[in-house]
Amino acid sequence: MTTASPDLNAARRAADLDRSASEIVDVLVVGGGITGVGVALDAASRGLSVTLLEAHDLAYGTSRFSSKLVHGGLRYLATGDVATARESAVERHLLMTVIAPHLTRPLGQLLPFVPEVSLRQRGTGAIGMALGDLLRMRAGTSRRTLPAPRPVSVRHAARLAPGLVTRGLRGGMLSFDGQLVDDARLVATVARTAAAHGARILTRVRARSLRADGASAEDALTGTRFDLRARSVINATGAWAGTLDAGIMIRPSRGTHIVLDAADLGHPSVALTVPHEGSISRFVFALPQPDGPVIVGLTDEDAPGAVPDVAAPTEPEIAFLLDNLNRVLERPLTRERVRGAFAGLRPLVDTGAASTADISRRHLVTESDGGFFHVLGGKLTTYRRMAEDAVDLAVSERGLEAGSSRTAGIRLVDRRIPSASAPLVDGLPLTRDDVVFAVRSEGALTASDVLDRRTRVGLVDADRERCVPAVETVVAETLAELV
Repeated sequence: MTTASPDLNAARRAADLDRSASEIVDVLVVGGGITGVGVALDAASRGLSVTLLEAHDLAYGTSRFSSKLVHGGLRYLATGDVATARESAVERHLLMTVIAPHLTRPLGQLLPFVPEVSLRQRGTGAIGMALGDLLRMRAGTSRRTLPAPRPVSVRHAARLAPGLVTRGLRGGMLSFDGQLVDDARLVATVARTAAAHGARILTRVRARSLRADGASAEDALTGTRFDLRARSVINATGAWAGTLDAGIMIRPSRGTHIVLDAADLGHPSVALTVPHEGSISRFVFALPQPDGPVIVGLTDEDAPGAVPDVAAPTEPEIAFLLDNLNRVLERPLTRERVRGAFAGLRPLVDTGAASTADISRRHLVTESDGGFFHVLGGKLTTYRRMAEDAVDLAVSERGLEAGSSRTAGIRLVDRRIPSASAPLVDGLPLTRDDVVFAVRSEGALTASDVLDRRTRVGLVDADRERCVPAVETVVAETLAELV
């Protein structure tokens, strides 16, 4: 049962920051991506006192750079990882029916039967979809939520995805998975729900070092350094976990996406699923978004060396995505049609595999030599289970008084804003009300927070540049009202 306001803003941050330096909390969480905010919600909903630190902004690192899908685990079946596939299907069910039905929707995914997709790929794809449907049933997800897979005719396939090549088209297989309204919005909403249960969500506070009973931290806005005390500490920084514990072996994998205009693909109503040439387990997806564009992804490339704050897509990766998509399009797209590109880093636990594509997506929860806990690996879809396991370990090892996890039955807070105002910039679905809500209720402190992580205008550089002046003005006005 919620006990506080879900609103996150500059005023609440200042008050929570003052209190955090003088109190001992049950759980200190480091990292404001989906795993970190999930841990904060799980712990706070058990009645534990919680403080979360994020060096930048919510969803700043990996969590905003996903394919924005709620996966049922079909790819894991193809690689024989049945446990991960089953876990994914269960967590998808919870997200779409209990936790976040207001942030998810079913999305059709079409495997087109064109000459570029081999008979073996068609057959294994159809079998995989049938097995995925079995997982759906085992998870308890009704066909009202996710319809059963089925073959579609040539005419039906062309109607669903008008950009498909017509030469040799023999219909296809249509299956359904879950899609998020937005991945960064999920992070912000989980954080707001955690705040409603009393968690302190402190963005722009960097943990400089961790120990079993707390952390040394720095307020990035003022440069002030201070100490935080806690009965347990959980490192949920993902690909950056090694910066706080040299003993952790993370092998980041870069996943790149490109952003296309939906008109260039004939405004598809379903996602296109394109197998890599010669592969039965790896695909490129062209995913229509609720707000208009089509996102195409994704790559799985080793990203050795220092971990950047924000990963950058490479031109070879962009070319790879275009080349694979063009194999099934009537009118191939050139590089000039790419409106934007982004990349995220998967926080994979190094197993010595030859390729990051071969590393399991199972998560790992463990205690460090320094006495704090790590939650590593995993997928966005399974964030809730990862968080539950991390808090379970902290409760057990530190003797915290708390019951079992409640998050499987907690619906995330709704995003309620005033009646929509006019767009700030012609042709873009961003209103003054959107910006005000982001600052007053979602913890946004800058125009970048709004454009890149509370909305997705920033995925297209040209759109972002058009909006910056107007958004900066509204952000400044709203922050002034909060003082």
